[in-house]
Amino acid sequence: MADMQDGKFAHDATVAPEASRVLPLFSLKGKTAIVSGASAGIGLGVAESLAEAGANVAIWYNTRKDEAEQAAAEIEKEYGVKCQAYQVNVTSYDAVAAAIDSIARAFNGRLDVFVANSGVAWTKGPMLDGPIDMYSNVVKTNVDGTYFCARAAGLHFRRQKREGTDLNGNPLEPRFTTGSFIATASMSGHIVNVPQLQASYNASKAAVVHLCRSLAVEWAGFARANSVSPGYIRTSISEFCDADTKRAWKDKIPVGREGEVSELKGAYLYLASDASSYTTGTDINVDGGYCAP
Repeated sequence: MADMQDGKFAHDATVAPEASRVLPLFSLKGKTAIVSGASAGIGLGVAESLAEAGANVAIWYNTRKDEAEQAAAEIEKEYGVKCQAYQVNVTSYDAVAAAIDSIARAFNGRLDVFVANSGVAWTKGPMLDGPIDMYSNVVKTNVDGTYFCARAAGLHFRRQKREGTDLNGNPLEPRFTTGSFIATASMSGHIVNVPQLQASYNASKAAVVHLCRSLAVEWAGFARANSVSPGYIRTSISEFCDADTKRAWKDKIPVGREGEVSELKGAYLYLASDASSYTTGTDINVDGGYCAP
């Protein structure tokens, strides 16, 4: 469906949104979104933002069943959309594909947005002193998991664009224009963090950024692929760092503090919605200026 022949893309494969005002472009009413790693932290914040914009949202979790189910219930009540929690192992392609198929059928037969947010941190210092099994876990979750989610979601995006119908054969309403795949990368995919040492994590997030750029080319015409690179955000994933390390971070952040999850919501909503209809293959740094100097 990329329709690229002899190194040239098909002309007019997509169309601009019909809305002429900006706020309607951010609406996700009637659309279906999936967010992985969404029982807490960044993923939960993203799920909330998509629901607030009108999307029905499936939130994926690994081990935090009670937290995820409570979060889903609160999102349904607060925003008046459908929201359910699913336990999915993103390091298994079969599990990912089966979950996406099941959710699409349960959520109006469609998929519009997938946010690949599942990730694990490296906490064991220099590569030469760290355990191989932790490296494997970082790469399996951060790289393989993102790849598997992209592949399974992309198959739905491509079919919807080609056929113009939901999984029940009904015309898609609202009309499907392009899917949106968004991966959570990191400023660590652009710079080398200090004082903590985390080569495998940095490499995994650089891979995520470039995967999305590559998919933007492969999926031209039926889906957009972008990434968001958060800086130091105040979540449980950074709890392993002590106070001295966090002070060192602030010395290097131009705005002088860690970010809040709420400060990421706008970037994800932009990429999920028609507001970013001409944005693909990009990465948005939300890092308080860390990568600027």
